[in-house]
Amino acid sequence: MLLRKSGTYPVHTAAEMTASTNLIQHSFELAAARCEDLTPLVYHRLFREHPEASSMFRSDGSEPVKGSMLALTIDAILDFAGERSGSFRMISCEVQSHDAYGTPRELFGEFFGVIANTLREILGPDWSPEMDAAWRRLLVEIDLFVAQSEVLLQPDTLPSS
Repeated sequence: MLLRKSGTYPVHTAAEMTASTNLIQHSFELAAARCEDLTPLVYHRLFREHPEASSMFRSDGSEPVKGSMLALTIDAILDFAGERSGSFRMISCEVQSHDAYGTPRELFGEFFGVIANTLREILGPDWSPEMDAAWRRLLVEIDLFVAQSEVLLQPDTLPSS
């Protein structure tokens, strides 16, 4: 079963968020023990599920860019799921820069689900129902954060000079 983002936004206690954070981090740790580099798997899935995304990358020399983008995204995911000490803000900044590149907002948000589904595939039977639920919650929260970033970037919401 592939992860799909829900339209609901449940309220979570601090204990639930800590448990979710640990499960998100644990999913990356398990995947790292089984896979030296997630980059080719994540981008293969992205291009398979969203063929239009492949034209956004050069055919030659884009591997380091993909690796860097994925590393920054993983840092942001872990921070967003955890303490929100700063790295998560990259999501909001990248919403704006990807808008400038012409990346559809929906595709930007889908990338997080692509990462989760890649991890799910790598982990196989070790992808627990609790891990699945933690990722579902996280993807909903990221969707809301991306949508909030969009609202904040609208010209009529910016302070006038």
